[in-house]
Amino acid sequence: MPPDHEALTVLLGKMPGVLVAFSGGVDSSLLLAAAHDALGDRVLAVTATSPIQASHELGLARTVAEMLGVRWVTVSTDELSLPAFRLNPADRCYHCKKLRFEALLDLATKEGSATVIEGSNMDDLGDYRPGFAAARELGVRSPFIELGFGKTTIRRLARERGLPNWDQPAAACLASRIPYGEEITRERLARIDCAEHALREMGFRQIRVRDHGTVARIEAPRDDFARFLETEMSDAVVRACHAAGYSFVSLDLQGYRTGSLNETITRRPGSQLES
Repeated sequence: MPPDHEALTVLLGKMPGVLVAFSGGVDSSLLLAAAHDALGDRVLAVTATSPIQASHELGLARTVAEMLGVRWVTVSTDELSLPAFRLNPADRCYHCKKLRFEALLDLATKEGSATVIEGSNMDDLGDYRPGFAAARELGVRSPFIELGFGKTTIRRLARERGLPNWDQPAAACLASRIPYGEEITRERLARIDCAEHALREMGFRQIRVRDHGTVARIEAPRDDFARFLETEMSDAVVRACHAAGYSFVSLDLQGYRTGSLNETITRRPGSQLES
């Protein structure tokens, strides 16, 4: 067993049982696999279902949980019922994560799982992530941060563990495509999901459709630009975005970058991640 994986299983093995906040992404998948290695049947994977989640993510979570042989359930959350989330302030993620973690903690109590764990890693500390404050407040543990693991280590361990999604592109909730201060609605979330699904079907793996009202601002790696600008492909992309509900389609020349809408806000003490 690689030393990093052994350190992770040793840490998890000291817990009497865990409930894993499981999105189906590479971080939470490795966390779930390591928890299962360490604790066997004393592990429950829980995936939150919500309008802010991309439609394909539930299937990914189911596939990984079944592959690992871990008991998996879903819990429904309605972030749009919270004005503090729906009105999209800069600390939107705090309110989302608080709602979700409270639901997981309630389920953990009913299931007899002593500890709720989640997959934030050291690389997350370099971005604006107010949701992490909710985890700390509620006592949700972040084993990768406790061990100092970043994304490179996690992907390597996931590959060594044989996880099928070890190289899966980074994911974020659909609400992260809407500029701060603009209301998050089911209609906006649906058109983002529809447009991104169509672009993934065209073979674009790392993609974001930022929703600027009637404008879809597409972020993609610069290596994909040439393909986007091929006449037939650009026509197909425009048709897909029009079908999703957008009037105008643009390609962001800066390319894909994590949390680009965070560039528009001022970081304030107490609302950003602190190591």
